[in-house]
Amino acid sequence: MTDNSVLLEKRGQAFWITINRPDKRNALNAGVIAGIARGYREAHDDKDVRVIVLTGAGDKAFCAGADLQNSGAAFSMDFSRPNVDYADLLRLSQNATKPAIARVGGVCMAGGMGLLCMTDMAIATDGVIFGLPEVKVGVFPMQVLSLLQSIAPARLINEWALTGEPFDAKAAQAAGLLNYVVPAAELDAKVDWLIGRIVDKSPTAIRRGKYAMRAIASMSFDESIAYTESQIALLAMTEDAKEGLKAFGEKRKPTWTGR
Repeated sequence: MTDNSVLLEKRGQAFWITINRPDKRNALNAGVIAGIARGYREAHDDKDVRVIVLTGAGDKAFCAGADLQNSGAAFSMDFSRPNVDYADLLRLSQNATKPAIARVGGVCMAGGMGLLCMTDMAIATDGVIFGLPEVKVGVFPMQVLSLLQSIAPARLINEWALTGEPFDAKAAQAAGLLNYVVPAAELDAKVDWLIGRIVDKSPTAIRRGKYAMRAIASMSFDESIAYTESQIALLAMTEDAKEGLKAFGEKRKPTWTGR
């Protein structure tokens, strides 16, 4: 990293990734995309990290999408490459084996919606506005749809993408985009509460569980049940599973080794 457009900070067992462009509504550019990707990799390389928190600096925006102040750069492509960096970031998130929480304290639009969708859980303040406004500038939320279609109902996605009109946090929660909506003053406490509910659980179970959820997402029921019945047998052989069952029988808190 050659700038501070993304801040990476370990807080206990949580790894915080903060988009640090509040004067630009935390808009996406090459540095932001690279910084988030680096954060995901560092979090996975650190065995002590149990959860990732993705957020934006300030209280105005989580991420307002691509930086349209330099729209030529935002939508310029190297057509010799079959992939683009933003798409690679979404791929990276889907293959992650540590859970991620989106802390949404301000506007979440366009590419920011993709960042929201690439996390496992999300908490937003009650005043946040969401949207897919790309059609207003002649483009479409192509890459965002890859993740959004498995979260929100098709009819709502159609309306959001085709009209470009914004919607509020209550509608976002009803559509399945958010786990919790809280007053702004309670956002950090709610994030800490959710972190606490993750870090005391088995890291092995979470790691293998996320891997399995990703694997079965495109499987038929018959394929999925065959895969998962083998996975539960493997999981039962881990140290964490043995410790968890032993601790349950002894009526004590388990000591997880992550193995």
